[in-house]
Amino acid sequence: MSAHPAARTPAGTAVGTGEADLWCTYAAIRTAAWLDRTGELPGRGATIGYLGSRRNTDGGYAWSKGMASDAWATFYCTQAMTELGAEVPRPGPTREWLRRTWSGDAYAMLPGQTPDVWATHFSVRTVAALYREAPPDRDRLVDWLRALQAPDGGLGWSPDHAGACADSDVRACFYGVMAWRALRTVAPDSPFPWDGPALTRWLREQQHAEGGFRFGPSASTPCMWATYRATATLHELDAAPDDRQRCLDWILARRNSDGSFVRWSGYEVADVWASFCAVGSLRALGADTGPHAGPVLRRLRALSCPDGGFTYREPDRAGDALSTAATALMSAADDPRQKRWRTWLAGCRLPNEGGVMYMPARGSEVRCTLWAIAAGAGTVDPAAPLEVADWLADLQNPDGGFGYWEGRGSDLVSTAAAVETLRLLGIAAHEVLDTARLAGFVQGCRADHGYRHVPGAPPTLRAGLQALRILDRLDRGTPGELAGLLEHHRVPGGGFANEGSRMPDLLSTYEAVVTADRQRIPVDSARLTVFLDRLARPTGTGWSPLAPGGGGVLADCLGTLLRERCAGDRTDLPALTLS
Repeated sequence: MSAHPAARTPAGTAVGTGEADLWCTYAAIRTAAWLDRTGELPGRGATIGYLGSRRNTDGGYAWSKGMASDAWATFYCTQAMTELGAEVPRPGPTREWLRRTWSGDAYAMLPGQTPDVWATHFSVRTVAALYREAPPDRDRLVDWLRALQAPDGGLGWSPDHAGACADSDVRACFYGVMAWRALRTVAPDSPFPWDGPALTRWLREQQHAEGGFRFGPSASTPCMWATYRATATLHELDAAPDDRQRCLDWILARRNSDGSFVRWSGYEVADVWASFCAVGSLRALGADTGPHAGPVLRRLRALSCPDGGFTYREPDRAGDALSTAATALMSAADDPRQKRWRTWLAGCRLPNEGGVMYMPARGSEVRCTLWAIAAGAGTVDPAAPLEVADWLADLQNPDGGFGYWEGRGSDLVSTAAAVETLRLLGIAAHEVLDTARLAGFVQGCRADHGYRHVPGAPPTLRAGLQALRILDRLDRGTPGELAGLLEHHRVPGGGFANEGSRMPDLLSTYEAVVTADRQRIPVDSARLTVFLDRLARPTGTGWSPLAPGGGGVLADCLGTLLRERCAGDRTDLPALTLS
């Protein structure tokens, strides 16, 4: 876990959508439920509609429309709907989707991926709450949970993480213990998997001298997120912090003038996660939450979005890294706002992580870090490049790949984003990463015809492009492989399709052009322009020719960059990835 000086509220200027965010929405609803005040949240019907709109045809739920289903989003959507008193629609296909994520030992974020403790926690809780049933093999799950315990007594993100003697993390401890607790609700005789005294001791050791908790031994700054995960886990173990009162004092010292909470010292925004973590911590410590209910609910109401759901702060001030980076990338280099955008992006980092967050005060994400660096964030803070590189070194999973965030299972989107980030920083992959393991993960995603997003998924164009860019950076590319892949997915009318060669889409076409340019394979600019013209909408650029409207600032950015490339105004497009 890379550390850098404690973060302040980011300076500069951010760009946001004003729309709800799934994680924020879940946190707001869960906080109100803990306070028994969900009836006071605004826009119940619209929020239920927002949550339902994340449901895909496969039965799972996604972070945003158009993205693949994953266990994280499926838990948040179904749990939040239940907290609001709504029925989860068509639960049968969701159950079948969850079964497809079962590896035989534990749950993965999506079918075909390696399981991790994040996904296992989410899915065990979903299965237990929605269907009142245990996972397919209770005993193998308990064995998998048992293997999470590292030699230091804490829990790691996966058995491989624990076996590699990497630092344990209080978040992994929380997710492991809460998965076991959920399992016990449907299989009461499930044995406790760990050395309880060692786990309790390790958790207590993470209490900082100030009173709050840190994520692990390599983290330097206590924060509300770590404090909630640690105190809730200790409570479940029938234990408490060594100094309970000092912990309570630290939490209460994080209140601002209106009585709501902030995440850590120096960060002045009373965001939704601060309320969530503070109320959760107070409950875990057996403290009275009543005096805080009024201020917290007033703050949550201020974070509600007009079309349903919640964001992390006031909607008109809720900037995010992807929107800000996209705006900077498609704006003129001499735009006077560039420095302010880059300054905000450079400051959008946790005290204990070197990567860039999607939104301030949540965990660093590798895709957001790539977009921010591509937009010039690394030019503002001289320390940022090395801090990002150190963070990426820590983020690499034991299988050699990368996940979206720390501890999440590997996929090619995240792995390609990590490699491209280093390229933009001018740092060779072998200086930071274990390139042998990296190449091994990529080869493990190889299929008979192309590459898969995760080892057990079907092959797609984007997965192939991401894999080939990584291998090219490692000097392990195969001549002619890219040309064949592009030809297989080239759409005669212009653009490239992620699956087959019938329906082109903007994201696949962007990655195809970038990768072709890197290997000096000609792209027909005239047909590319025709494709881009088919995406033009009165509201912006669509993600595909069939999209009824614009896809927002990210689609506008990719469309603009491709048009500038066709006009000869850009010669080295960044390999931006999303899914």
